[in-house]
Amino acid sequence: MSDLYTLTRGHAPLLISIPHLGTYIPDALRNQYTDAALTVADTDWHLDRLYAFALDLGATVLGARVSRYVVDLNRPSSDESLYPGRTTTGLCPDVTFRGEPVYRDGYLPDAAEKERRIQTYWRPYHQAIQTELSRLRKDYANVLLWEAHSIASVLPHLFDGKLPDLNIGTQDGRTAAGTVLQATINAAQGSNYTWVANGRFKGGFITRHFGAPHEGIHAVQLEMCQNTYMDENPPFPFQPERAQAIGPTLQRMVLGALDAVGAL
Repeated sequence: MSDLYTLTRGHAPLLISIPHLGTYIPDALRNQYTDAALTVADTDWHLDRLYAFALDLGATVLGARVSRYVVDLNRPSSDESLYPGRTTTGLCPDVTFRGEPVYRDGYLPDAAEKERRIQTYWRPYHQAIQTELSRLRKDYANVLLWEAHSIASVLPHLFDGKLPDLNIGTQDGRTAAGTVLQATINAAQGSNYTWVANGRFKGGFITRHFGAPHEGIHAVQLEMCQNTYMDENPPFPFQPERAQAIGPTLQRMVLGALDAVGAL
């Protein structure tokens, strides 16, 4: 347990990372944010609840506490764009996914403040990922890093139309063995949900940085449409019936990928 993240350690070769789960904005910063930002609408809501099944599999689950509006843990510390030429948000986002300003006039963080947030919030989360992967690799030749994400299904500021329900990313096959990606796809194909592999979302910084199949670390990002398990409007409530419906598909995707990793 940490003020920055929650961590439940397991014994299986599976680490589930939820870097956008956090809603915390430090009191010292709150007066700098717009009312829209203080709703923390771009949180990956309820994913700890949705992935609770993984604890029974022996997974290690890491979930951020700090809001992505403070610092985005799934962006490079250099703030380099992961999708050149596309609209996206940065390391310390200045607009929401809906194009609304995050900060009140005159409060955009400067370079020194961004570096402070990197050192205070960003590095500890990434160190936790590295520590857990190294721990698991002592017992297993291959391990699965599952990057759990969710997003509103319609966001004209970021993409056209509606996203597929399930967006699988392995940076065009670079971050996981082909059999791991195919097993994940097979589970999605067998469901009633729409899906795509390496489409609009190919995997963020964590997937790209830690995914190293030649070193036994296979990283898969799943970006789910939030309307598959919750209400996308404030206060963003969990919808148990929707979650119950998609739960078996999510479990098959994770288990399929995990079995493929174990077979390598």
